[in-house]
Amino acid sequence: MSGDRGPGQPFEDVVEGLRREGLLEPPPSVGEGEEVPEGTGRVTLSFSPAERTVRVPPGVSVFDAASWNGIAVDSTCGGHGTCRKCLVRLTRGTSPVTRHDRRTFTDEQLSGGWRLACLVKAVHDLSVEVPPLVTRPKASTVGVGRQVILRPAVQKRYVELTEPTLADQRTDLARLREAVDDLTLEPDLHALRRLPKVLRESDFKVTAVVVDEVLVDVEPGDTTGRRHAIAYDLGTTTVVATLLDLETGTPVAVASILNKQQPFGGDVITRISATMMDPDALQRLTTLARETLAELAGEVCEEGGVDPAEVYEVALAGNATMTALLLGVDPEPLGVAPFIQVTADWPVLRASDLGLTLHPGARAVVFPALGAYVGGDIVAGMLASGLDRDKRVRLFVDVGTNCEIALTDGERIVTTAAPAGPAFEGGAIRCGMRAADGAIEVIRLDPRTEDPSAAVTLGVIGDVEARGLCGSGLVDAVAELARVGLLDASGRFVPEEVAAEVAPALADRLTTVRDGERVFVLHRPTPDAPAVESVYLSQRDVRELQFAKAAISTGWTLLLEELGLEASEVQQVLLAGSFGSYLSPASAVRIGLVPKLSVLRIVSAGNVAGEGAKMVLLSARERAGADALLEEVAYVELSDRPDFNDRFVDQLAFPV
Repeated sequence: MSGDRGPGQPFEDVVEGLRREGLLEPPPSVGEGEEVPEGTGRVTLSFSPAERTVRVPPGVSVFDAASWNGIAVDSTCGGHGTCRKCLVRLTRGTSPVTRHDRRTFTDEQLSGGWRLACLVKAVHDLSVEVPPLVTRPKASTVGVGRQVILRPAVQKRYVELTEPTLADQRTDLARLREAVDDLTLEPDLHALRRLPKVLRESDFKVTAVVVDEVLVDVEPGDTTGRRHAIAYDLGTTTVVATLLDLETGTPVAVASILNKQQPFGGDVITRISATMMDPDALQRLTTLARETLAELAGEVCEEGGVDPAEVYEVALAGNATMTALLLGVDPEPLGVAPFIQVTADWPVLRASDLGLTLHPGARAVVFPALGAYVGGDIVAGMLASGLDRDKRVRLFVDVGTNCEIALTDGERIVTTAAPAGPAFEGGAIRCGMRAADGAIEVIRLDPRTEDPSAAVTLGVIGDVEARGLCGSGLVDAVAELARVGLLDASGRFVPEEVAAEVAPALADRLTTVRDGERVFVLHRPTPDAPAVESVYLSQRDVRELQFAKAAISTGWTLLLEELGLEASEVQQVLLAGSFGSYLSPASAVRIGLVPKLSVLRIVSAGNVAGEGAKMVLLSARERAGADALLEEVAYVELSDRPDFNDRFVDQLAFPV
């Protein structure tokens, strides 16, 4: 230890060494508000309303201190100072105001102690108020699916066995195998441990529990009417769990929650980067993913009145990075060229490998992935939508931070991934937020009304006052502004004199904020509120959406060329995922996010990844179908295309 006293070393130096390592308190002379030199002692941070007090080395950011101690602070950039979501209020102690703080808060808010947590360095004791993180964002829990023949891998057989005698000394297992003659029973150790006692305590009247012909348990009496499974859609932002009754094939309960990995960033790249920069981050991300699944399992079982021990199987559909992080696999090869997965298909695991406390023998099925950025969630979505079973030309678009696209001409299927960025999740948007209460999700503009108060109609989640803009609202806002002529084809706000001519009822909403950037005010909390205190769309926000939609439209354009098709030949567009469920088809067409088709040919497919996960639990045949997609689908790597950048630039403009 560095604090050990060597020959001739002054005692004061030994004490100072102990303080540097946090083994002694700071000297009494350091009082409240007085800075401690970085690298010495410890700093005390008190977080409310969590009522948590933690001690950290001086110089650590408040965001990191909170994340290390399980206190959730909103962020989509992982604490790198770019998303401006990690809002906190210092109620005791101060911190210098940074340039990013000034661009985020009003003077009044800054005076009130508001700061960005990732930019506050803990150099003295602080009390920090953390706004509640939205852990229940609006999410699609159901989606387009197909009817399947109910043949789950989990089977139960009730049998009444003859008791052994001196004349009949067959083993307990042999006796059970003979009675369950329609299945080949391969017992696991848990089942063998229970078999002797359960048989004799239940007068040899038992139910054999079999998963994929593995005998996982023997239960006393007839329990054939109770068998359950959980289907997970493991999203980067939101995780959805559905509890299924395997006897009837019907959902019992469904729940969704924000992925607990969110403090590490809003997209897969920032989470991969976190594991590359911090050797301990992988274990923390794995723990957070497992805590997310476990919390959801507890919720759906409680809601459905089901004993977790009666859940014998789970299925998980997630992208390649989320799956790797859940399983504790280093994701770095996924984030750097040539983008290699450790495996395309996973072996059948135990549910306990995912951190779940269900039946001790419960199995976990993880969907195979087509590529580093076309993962198991997309395979599940293609399975649910029957993309390989239809002769129509169909385009499948899962809109999100990483947008996955699949196209079929009825014979072949090609797929790719486009880096859309966090705009659709409200990230990198000045007034952006997740789809929760207070988020504007629908916008309609009337440029010619004589009543200025009726010029803007907003649909707000929860029917409360607007406090931000979610992804579907962002697309609606840009589409409407382009429709009424306040945005030109290049994505620029038109000059004031043009605005006054084309949209007189809306022109006064075009203004500037303190840095001179032009904005369009969507909602003022009070009639005379300045733009900076209102919900607005900025010029930079429009650019963020342009980049996202250009990446996606470039992806499907190149897939069309791959199959020799024109956009007009597409017969159906499936918008998948939670965001796709709430996206206006008309707005998607208006900004060029999807081909210019009749809105009747654009279908909100919903949570098809979750539907695919349900299907493999309800039918072993569908599980084989998911594996077959690995051989049937061709992956197209966009980053390998020399013309990608030029094509991307061509797609930036809005259609005229």
